[in-house]
Amino acid sequence: MSLPFLEQLGIGELSLPICTGAVYSGDDSDGVQESYSPADGALIGKIGKAKQSDYDHVMATAEKAFLHWRTVPAPKRGEVVRQIGDKLREIKDPLGALVSYEMGKSLQEGLGEVQEMIDICDFAVGLSRQLYGLTMHSERPEHRMYEQWHPLGIVGIISAFNFPVAVWAWNTMIATVCGDVTVWKPSKKAPLTAIAIFNAIGEVLQDNDVPEGVMSYIIGPGAVVGESMINDPRMALISATGSTRVGIRVAEACAKRLGKSILELGGNNAIIITPDSDLKLTIPAVVFGAVGTAGQRCTSTRRLIIHDSMYDTVKDALLTAYKTVKIGTPLDEANHMGPLVDTGAVQDMQDAIAAAIKEGANVIYGGEVLEGEGYESGCYVAPCIVEAKNDMEIVQTETFAPILYLCKYSGAVEDAIAQQNGVPQGLSSAIFTTNVLEAEEFLSTRGSDCGIANVNIGTSGAEIGGAFGGEKETGWGRESGSDSWRQYMRRQTNTINYGKELPLAQGIEFDV
Repeated sequence: MSLPFLEQLGIGELSLPICTGAVYSGDDSDGVQESYSPADGALIGKIGKAKQSDYDHVMATAEKAFLHWRTVPAPKRGEVVRQIGDKLREIKDPLGALVSYEMGKSLQEGLGEVQEMIDICDFAVGLSRQLYGLTMHSERPEHRMYEQWHPLGIVGIISAFNFPVAVWAWNTMIATVCGDVTVWKPSKKAPLTAIAIFNAIGEVLQDNDVPEGVMSYIIGPGAVVGESMINDPRMALISATGSTRVGIRVAEACAKRLGKSILELGGNNAIIITPDSDLKLTIPAVVFGAVGTAGQRCTSTRRLIIHDSMYDTVKDALLTAYKTVKIGTPLDEANHMGPLVDTGAVQDMQDAIAAAIKEGANVIYGGEVLEGEGYESGCYVAPCIVEAKNDMEIVQTETFAPILYLCKYSGAVEDAIAQQNGVPQGLSSAIFTTNVLEAEEFLSTRGSDCGIANVNIGTSGAEIGGAFGGEKETGWGRESGSDSWRQYMRRQTNTINYGKELPLAQGIEFDV
């Protein structure tokens, strides 16, 4: 297929499965992995499948690279990241288009995802001069005590299709300034975006004499690449994004070898709408949170918990708003919602709707698979609104699709918070209210149990400056901003005796 952005990004008919910075290798002797667009069903490109020998080569190269990269001053590592950010600025438009075309999110969201990459580069550049430790007063005379942070080693990144490039950048840019090296397994549903990035940044790595293996990707079957990564003791940290089921597998494998992991897993995010909410703010936030990326964000809005005095008003407003949602090719900026990532996701959505109806829920809008001109790929659906109860089994489960469940509460805001917290997941949450007491209750220790809690903004659209992640079945650890950098380094406590005697801690005396 001839698309201008593919040529601009250097994507040909067949790509190699591994790259160790600016050096490509591997072949298609074990077959190819094909990437199809959910927008129109077209074959975008093919990639050779990595073999076990390819994985071993990538890891050996990464091990060697780390021995040098950890000795490079952090601000110099930051300078490389700065230049990568500039390169991403140059390819923002074509890369955003590829993200949109390969996984289905709207072009605006595709461009926004690339902007996230640029923003995290900027963040990491500043961070490269702020990897601070602490000094502590020693209880022993003529002693100085402090802590410092050292590079951790090889960081493995397993990313998901819904944010095929941003999650890599969140991890890689921070790991890079911390002195780590990274090995990336892109999603099998959006692998060409990874190749496009390395096609662009290879020149930066070469111009700065960055050792081969500081940044690598490897594309291949999960049984070969993914399993090797999570079980490899050379992987100091695994950062994995995906379903809770996948996260449990990663956690078990890493724990078995006492390895570290960051897990960004499922979300079942709710917005509480109180009688004191401003619907001019609320309705747009709900619609974007529920239909943005066709409901395929871990922070997508999946549940509304509405005070019964507001219920009919909110429902009517949503029905009106949903009728204005434009669905079609994600490359047309006039469209609000593109396709689901593949027909398997479409079937999962249909199964969830059927399960909801079986439990007694009431579908009041959408949910059907769209047919006709422009929808030939079979991946387009109408976003769905369902009246349900929070304790229904299907409502307790995350379905990666644009299904929005409407639930009621009738008492004080504490009742709504109990419903919001009453699911296994704990990623993002929000409340819409102009009542400061309700807002503070929601943010208090008795409030939201999620890693993200917002007031008068939706559940979706986190900024890179804040630490991103959740609790419960959403996993653990944090990516992106704040002090998340500490997960990519190892802490060391140092004590220096500059006196002539050897006093022991806790007043212990030991004469020899």
